[in-house]
Amino acid sequence: MGGRGGGLAGLAPGGEPLRAAGAGFLELAFSRGVVRRALKYAIIVGAVLIAINHGDALMHGEVGGGRLLKMLLTVLVPYTVSTLSSVEALRKP
Repeated sequence: MGGRGGGLAGLAPGGEPLRAAGAGFLELAFSRGVVRRALKYAIIVGAVLIAINHGDALMHGEVGGGRLLKMLLTVLVPYTVSTLSSVEALRKP
């Protein structure tokens, strides 16, 4: 689960590595490693889902406020799933 930037969990505000098992949910959810991973998945999976679900409307220029909101929510889903999965994995003893 490691990698650059202090591993998946990232660093605590003081620069110390997060102690995943004892860290709070929000501390882990907003840590650098979790956010970077979730953004990566949100962009990739979100783009695929937008193409599948809204591709025809995009091709015809039918993009209003309601559709933009749906597209934003489409990207938010993989971000949320990735964040929840990462935090749960980090909190396991």
